[in-house]
Amino acid sequence: MIYFDTACLVKCYLDERGSDAVRKLAAASSRIACCSYGRLELAATLYRNFCEGKISQAQRKVLFQQMDLDDSNPIWTWLPVTAELLADTSARLSILRTTLHLRAADALHLACAAGHGFEKIFSNDRHLLRAAAACKIKGCNVIA
Repeated sequence: MIYFDTACLVKCYLDERGSDAVRKLAAASSRIACCSYGRLELAATLYRNFCEGKISQAQRKVLFQQMDLDDSNPIWTWLPVTAELLADTSARLSILRTTLHLRAADALHLACAAGHGFEKIFSNDRHLLRAAAACKIKGCNVIA
């Protein structure tokens, strides 16, 4: 099983730079895990793309239906957000170097992946990738 952050998940649904490489990796993997918060981020990204006119109403409907279908199959393994995970994420943030700029969601993904024993996290987010080593996990950019 491998861990995708939301930046990779989105590329499984939208045609963006790097989507082909991410989809190829996903197809070659037995399972893909992500923090359950990633599902909300994915939905919000699809919604934002609709609002920005990048996808039509019909495309939005199909993409949300595909998400539901993928959940029922299940394509993704959604790892729970628990009080312990949030505390661990906060603790990790309290000791990071000031040269690492990390948003809350990225910190949550790193803590979730590390806390579930993943050795690698797949993303193309430069801040997350740079901070991965501080969380004792290897950041892998399949797009680079």
